[in-house]
Amino acid sequence: MVNIEEQIRETEDEIRRTPYNKATQHHIGRLKAKLAHLREESEHRRARRGKRIGYAIRKSGNATIAIVGFPSVGKSTLLNKITNAESEVGAYDFTTVFVVPGVMEHRGAKIQLLDLPGLIRDASRGRGKGREIISVVRTADLILLMIDVFETNLKLLIDELRNAGIKLNERPPDVQISKRRRGGIELSSTVPLTNIDESLVKDILREFGIANATVLIREDLNEDRLIDALAKNRHYVRAIAVINKIDLVSEAYLEEISNRLKDWKVMPISAEKEINLDLLRDEIFETLDLVRIYMKPQGQEADLKEPLVIRRGMDVAGVCVSIHRDFKNRFRYAQVWGKSAKFPGQMVGPDHVLEDEDILTIVVKR
Repeated sequence: MVNIEEQIRETEDEIRRTPYNKATQHHIGRLKAKLAHLREESEHRRARRGKRIGYAIRKSGNATIAIVGFPSVGKSTLLNKITNAESEVGAYDFTTVFVVPGVMEHRGAKIQLLDLPGLIRDASRGRGKGREIISVVRTADLILLMIDVFETNLKLLIDELRNAGIKLNERPPDVQISKRRRGGIELSSTVPLTNIDESLVKDILREFGIANATVLIREDLNEDRLIDALAKNRHYVRAIAVINKIDLVSEAYLEEISNRLKDWKVMPISAEKEINLDLLRDEIFETLDLVRIYMKPQGQEADLKEPLVIRRGMDVAGVCVSIHRDFKNRFRYAQVWGKSAKFPGQMVGPDHVLEDEDILTIVVKR
């Protein structure tokens, strides 16, 4: 009997062998759905056998960043230069055997960075501690995809993470699926579907064991996006591409690499020579959508030295909860000075959304 790992390999091989065109789209779509479902089942079986894999890393600070790259691209050097960590550095592969954490302090935020062992081809299948590495990546708020100027195969890193269900700089599909006991599959959409037909939608659902459901699609998706909506192991995370060791090449060579990676915003750095590290710190802070709030106790001066760091879009109620859970229940009103206020000292309610460097006073019932 063919086991599940063999089924996965056979399905992958058939997808690779089949040329993609209008005539084969339906067949390939079903194969992709089958492959996604098999990978999910493989993960479930490992979990049931108690083989939960991963490094025990305690998250800390305002956000966690995973540094992902091939062996010897300079991940440990970068960690040592921009955090308080001491990660072993060596000019040979697999210097980092375990995950090494460090904390970067920038604009009042404390951001945890994780130096991971080098990712290699077929890491998503478990090669070279791949599953352990990916289990840590799944917990991150941001991924630094790190390559060097002499090994610029960014696509390989992206593909390995994608095969493990990690989607970079993508939003979840806008699809609503409600299972029901009978009645078959009822499909509706708010936009014209130009990349997939109704019969393929139904076949993909059936590959996931769904025979009766109402399906509402709100985007012009293709088979891959529909499969993402059905798969339970997808993880959506933001990522920055970092190219290291730029001190070793000419500006013309670097421009050629940037043109080759034009679909990505690339941060060129030299960790060893500390080139552009301040720009990288700023880019990390901005990409994480962090916001600094300065608290002003009632009748006192604002504390402009120690900001409270929150995520962009948080309202006053969220700040109350982050300070003390009783604050939200005892909340009376708040005052705000800064970008989000119509005028200095504006009196606001709990649903007022704060902006970077706002000054906030929270008044609670005594």
